[in-house]
Parts: sequence; C-alpha cells; structure tokens
Amino acid sequence: MTTIPRMVARAMLLSGLLAALPAPAQARQARDVAAKEQTARAKSRTSGGARTSVIPYLEVSQAVFAELSPGSDVLTYTNLAAGVDAQIAGRNNQGAVSLRYERRIGWGKGDPDGDVVSGLARVASQIVPGRLRIDAGALAARTRIDGSGGASLNPLVSAGDSSSQIYSFYAGPTLTTHAGDVALAASYRAGYTRVEDPKGFRPAPGIPAVDIVDDTLSQIATVSAGFHPGDILPLGVTASSGWAREDISNLDQRIDQKYGRLDFVLPISLDVALVAGVGYEDVEISSRDVLRDVNGLPVVGRNGRLRPDKSAPRQLAYDVDGLIYDAGVMWRPSRRTALEAHVGKRYGSTSVYGSFAYAPDARSSLNVSVYDNVFGFGGTVRRALEDLSTDFETSRNPLTGDLNGCVITRANGTCLNSALSSVAAATFRARGVTVSYNLTLGRISAGIGVGYDRRKFIAAPGTVLAVANGVIDENAFFAGYLGARLDQRSSLSANVYANWFQSGLSAAGDATALGANAAYFRNLTDRLGATAAVGIDGIEREEPFIDQWGASALVGLRYTL
Repeated sequence: MTTIPRMVARAMLLSGLLAALPAPAQARQARDVAAKEQTARAKSRTSGGARTSVIPYLEVSQAVFAELSPGSDVLTYTNLAAGVDAQIAGRNNQGAVSLRYERRIGWGKGDPDGDVVSGLARVASQIVPGRLRIDAGALAARTRIDGSGGASLNPLVSAGDSSSQIYSFYAGPTLTTHAGDVALAASYRAGYTRVEDPKGFRPAPGIPAVDIVDDTLSQIATVSAGFHPGDILPLGVTASSGWAREDISNLDQRIDQKYGRLDFVLPISLDVALVAGVGYEDVEISSRDVLRDVNGLPVVGRNGRLRPDKSAPRQLAYDVDGLIYDAGVMWRPSRRTALEAHVGKRYGSTSVYGSFAYAPDARSSLNVSVYDNVFGFGGTVRRALEDLSTDFETSRNPLTGDLNGCVITRANGTCLNSALSSVAAATFRARGVTVSYNLTLGRISAGIGVGYDRRKFIAAPGTVLAVANGVIDENAFFAGYLGARLDQRSSLSANVYANWFQSGLSAAGDATALGANAAYFRNLTDRLGATAAVGIDGIEREEPFIDQWGASALVGLRYTL
C-alpha cells in the first residue's frame, strides 16, 4: 500500500479516469462540473436543504437606433418582453436557467419588427444519488452571420436578414458504480443544434456566400473500468472505450469516431501526479456531393443551402486510424488550484491540451482551457454547453436583451464566443485557448474573457465542398464586464466586446465586430424597476465591403412577478 493518503489518490484517479474520454476537453468539463455539483450539494446540506430562486419578469421599453455608417437612418421601436431567471442548489438537483422572449414593434416602415428568443440553461439531477445522474443544457441565441460564415453575438439592430437564431440542447445519463476496488462508469450524451436561415448573408453583390449549418445531431458514449492508486498497484489504471458521431444535414456530412485506450495515474507527491495514456482510434468523416441540375450546376434549396444528392455514394474526406498516446502532469496543491497539461498524438498529428483553474478566495477566479478536437458546429456547441457549471449567471446586453458571450459562476467563468464564432457547414479540427477572470470587490464586480480559435476545415475531394478542404478560419475575441451597486436601489453596468474573424472560405475578407454599452438601473418599488441604457456597435471589413456602425439608446420598465 502506498503511503500517499487514499483520499488524495482517489481524487487524482478521478481526473485520470475522465482524461480518458474521447474528447479531452469534454473530459475536463465533466470533471469540473462534477466537482462544482459536489460543492453545491455540500453548501445545500449545511444550509439545511435546497435553495431555489425563481424570478419571472415582464418588461416594456422604448428604443431608438441611429445608423452612423454607411447611412444615417434613425429607427424607433418598442420592446415587450417576458423572461425568467432561476437557480436551484439542492442535495440532488442543481441548475440555472435564464430565458427571455421579446417582441419588437417598429413604429415606421423599415423599423425593427419581429420576435427574439434568447436563453441559457444547465441542469443536473441525481436520480440515484452517487450512482445515476442526468445532465442537460440548452441555448437560444441571436447572432449576426456574414457571407464568410463568421458569426458574432450582439448583432446590430439594423443587421436585418443577416441576423439568425441558433438553438441547441443536449441531455444524457451518467452511471457510476463499483465492483470491489474497480470503479465502473458509463455515459451517453445526445445533442441537437439548428441554425435558422439568414436570408441576407451575402456580403456584397456577386460574392457567393459560404454554405452555413442547417441542423446537426451529435452523440457521444463512453464506458470505463479502473482502480485507484494504492488499491491494487501503486498507480491507477483505467481501461476505457468510446464512440462519438455527428450527423450534419448539409450534404449529409458525418463524423464517426471510435477509440479504446489504457490510462495510468502515478502520484509522486501529495500535490503532483504523472499521467499517461495509450490506445487506438479510428476517425472517419464522409459526405455526399451536391445535387446538380442539367447544366451541371449545384442546386440550391429555398433556404439558400446546397442540396445533397441522396442517390450518390458517400465519399471519404478524412480517414485516420492508428496508435494514440499522450503524457502529462496534474498539479493540485489545494482545492482552489488545479493544473493539468497533456501532449501526445491524436488525429494523426501532435495534440496539446490542458487546463488551469485558480480561485484564491470566494471573490476571484482565473480559468484557462486549451483544446484540440475534431467537430462540426453542433458538436462544438454541445461541448460548450457541457462546459457550463450549474450555478452560472448570464450577462445580457441592456439594449437588446441578447446574451453576451461570457457567463459568470461562483467557481469560474465560461465564454461561448469561440463555439459560436463560425456557422460554416463543413467539419473541422478546432484548436484554441480561452481565458476568463472574474472578480468581486464589495459592491463592484468585473470579469473579462479572451480567446483564440483556429478551425481547419475537412472536406472530401471531388465534391462541391472540396474547396474548403485545408482552409483555415481564425477567430479572436475579447469581452469585458463591470457592475457597481451604488446603493440599495440603484446600480450601474458596462460591457465592452471585440471579435476579430478571418475566413479562408470566402472573399469577404476579415471582419471585426466592436461594441460597448452602459446602463443605469433603479428600483422604484420592491417589484418595479427602471432602466436607461446607451451603446455603440460596429462591424468593420476590408474594402470593398462596407463598414456598419450604429448607436442605440433605451428607457424601460421591468416588473418582477
């Protein structure tokens, strides 16, 4: 028996078990979510039970939008909104939900008019405590899409037909048990993502738009068995296997991944463990070619997307199988600090991934995530939803009600910007990094998020998608938030964001989205509050494409039910 305390060894093994999942980033996310749920349950027990907060509200506001470039139109509209913000932290159930429906009523011809739905949810329920858990998450967001496939949250009011709704949800069970000293685990997740058709996403006359995602279904299943360091051997050993698949409706694209591997965890001190894994993987990506008319030209459906030729055979775009391996280190000097770094071989080349979490006290936290995965758009969004903890708080644009890119939790912050940076339909290998920092000092709270995402597209030769094969999209983002409570009835908030997108798929060139807004809130009564907000937003592009800039102002009332 090793001299290292069994509790430390077991904690290290848990990380080793999760690191064996087919998508390394998803493994870390599952581990982090489980840890946060355990913390929430512990807090619930000390307070004597579940803590539930449900805050429904009704809102009415009057807004004006002044176009600064390229025109000078002034648009006015009224917002009628209903929403709910809810949180629960109980012994067996944890979750957070923020949902908002808004109806915009324009005052004149050409003024904004229509419906907007936005929301974010993440819940977990212990059906059989310690054995069977159900996880689920959902997203509804309005985004602006341009002809390169690039997307950005907080679209300009004047974006019109180039704005679109994205809907996504996932759910699935996790089963854990033991057979003596051997820990057994199995999990399954299924997610569905849909991008509504933006009818006006061509950047300029004569410039073809990139085919954007219609809908996708992604699935992932894993099983594992292993023992803790010190139970049988001085090191922990886990055998695992898994399967992941994503079906993309555009040209019937399909990602099919299978793997089997052994993972090892060797504690070398109370704070440090060495980890390594070796196995075999088989990854295939296939699609059909486009349906062509009598002239041999691609057929485009009513929704503006390319139509697949159902009678054509599948064509392989990517077929990699063989040995996979990685090695790394875990450092956990306290429950507030965790570092994990891996380097190895996956997808036929070098793969680097890892994470760092530091929360020196209850007022601040720093989180870094480095990832490397093969996905389509839907799989990327599902992974981002899994990354959410169950105690998040959303940040919204006070002028439009839309979700901002980053959310805040008690333990860390998570940003969705990278996942939503492009809605191009082709599959891709994504590598990148995200960093978030949150701070609360008395009445002041602040947070920032920065990140970089690089997508190398994968497509079958000899098909209409072949032009995308090997092409690279790059996205970098920054988001910042500051809130200050002035007194018991009033507060201020400010948001700033920047999103830079460079696409190799289109002649649309680089696009940079910039914006800032500020709002003043005051409670008039216990249930009735008033809001005043101003902001400026813009999209800058390379010539010959036209920049767009606009300023907004809003006054409104909110009644909490």
